Amino acid sequence: MATYQPPAPEEAATLAAEAEHLQARITTPHGDIVFAFYPQDAPMHVAAFVQLARAGFYNGLTFHRVEPGFVIQGGCPEGTGMGGPGYRLKAEFNTRPHMQGTVAMARSSNPDSAGSQFYVCLEDARFLDRQYTVFGQVVEGLGVVQKVRVGDRMERVTIEPTNG
Repeated sequence: MATYQPPAPEEAATLAAEAEHLQARITTPHGDIVFAFYPQDAPMHVAAFVQLARAGFYNGLTFHRVEPGFVIQGGCPEGTGMGGPGYRLKAEFNTRPHMQGTVAMARSSNPDSAGSQFYVCLEDARFLDRQYTVFGQVVEGLGVVQKVRVGDRMERVTIEPTNG
């Protein structure tokens, strides 16, 4: 398995600035999920996600957790919810609310334990506010998010320019 490193501070700043005009596209068997980034609120998490996606880290990984009415979760290289990229990110909790379509980093009980696993809210989950790093919002494909089931693959995760 490849070894991954978190973005260095100067690289993170560059990627976060670039992310102002980028979006992520997750191609699934049900269609595409597209989300915009919040680089001002979570610059390191955005930079790390962009870096991992560009490296092909997410391609072929599964959504290993689906909680109806709550979240879908993926990004574990082991498919178990226990794996990551080989590093941990310091929490960047912010004031962005957990609403339907919110994209945030999953973590263990340690606030500074996020890596590559992320979740997308199926419904509002305001009880999670300020406890997890929100770093994006679905802008296209909410219907696709609702169709994801445990084991569905992220065929490709690409970073592309925003349309606007």
